Amino acid sequence: MLPMIRARAPLRISFGGGGTDVPPYCDERGGVVLSATINRYAYATLVPGGETINVQSLDYDASISYGIDESFVFDGQLDLAKGVIDHFRNRYTFKEGMSILLHNDAPPGSGLGSSSAITVALIAALLEYLRLPKDPYDIAETAYRIERIDVGQVGGKQDQYAAAFGGFNFIEFNPDGTLVNPLRLKDETIFELEYRLVFAFVGGKRVFSDILDKQVQNFKEKKLSAVDAMDAIKALAFDMKKALLTSNFDELGRLLDEGWVQKKRMAEGITNPSIDAVYELAKASGAQGGKITGAGGGGFMFFLCEPQRAHVVQEALREHGAQIVNFTFVEDGVRAWMVPA
Repeated sequence: MLPMIRARAPLRISFGGGGTDVPPYCDERGGVVLSATINRYAYATLVPGGETINVQSLDYDASISYGIDESFVFDGQLDLAKGVIDHFRNRYTFKEGMSILLHNDAPPGSGLGSSSAITVALIAALLEYLRLPKDPYDIAETAYRIERIDVGQVGGKQDQYAAAFGGFNFIEFNPDGTLVNPLRLKDETIFELEYRLVFAFVGGKRVFSDILDKQVQNFKEKKLSAVDAMDAIKALAFDMKKALLTSNFDELGRLLDEGWVQKKRMAEGITNPSIDAVYELAKASGAQGGKITGAGGGGFMFFLCEPQRAHVVQEALREHGAQIVNFTFVEDGVRAWMVPA
């Protein structure tokens, strides 16, 4: 029986700084993101053998099949997987084919960094297959270059590093490189944060590339409102880090609320009347602050609540039609292993 390799990379939420990791802002002014990984994962399963390279995605109900040395056609059909395989195929000799299965614990467009997590997981699976070292910085940087440069998909840098490293991190993005600063939080701080946070899937049509295109264009054109908002979001991320390290949840809630105000100024499409209604309902029910988990337009939202009001916020959002989902935080980043026979 052929050895099977499996890898998983955690999904993430970001508390502050999201958007400042997107070039050219981070290349010119430096960006920061405060994020944490959760117990939802992207998975890549690799089975070596055969004469073809087959990739199947359960999330998109799509599959591709190519010869071992056949050139890929980048046509929007599983292009990230093609980019990862091409990266390794161009550097190492594939003497056999393989079958790859990809799937996520969260739906596409969730705003939890699922696309980058899949990329990171597939890179880790191929590194395991080739018996190569798995350094998280190298994995994250490789994933970023494949996604943003080789395949040309719009986006930032935070998701790849969150998935590769795992845990609570304050990540700095500068022209000369990226630095991941792990946060040493008390266990009781994490437990209390989990208790006070309410996660809700609000759905909606989420075209994050359009939102990011507008954000990038606003910065390039030096639109004062958008640039000021990005600067404010970066400053708030530093304050959020301090609030987390000192277990000051009331201050963190206030900062999240201010961050949401600033985020909406970055580009059109980040919010809409439906999202605004959910946010205001949560605030009226006892939430101190919150935000969209990704670029905006839909997906998941989360709210930091007064502890005695978290269940009230949950019930209000549920009655409004949102889907309440329970998450916990995890420390491990991407992992790959041989599946026992």
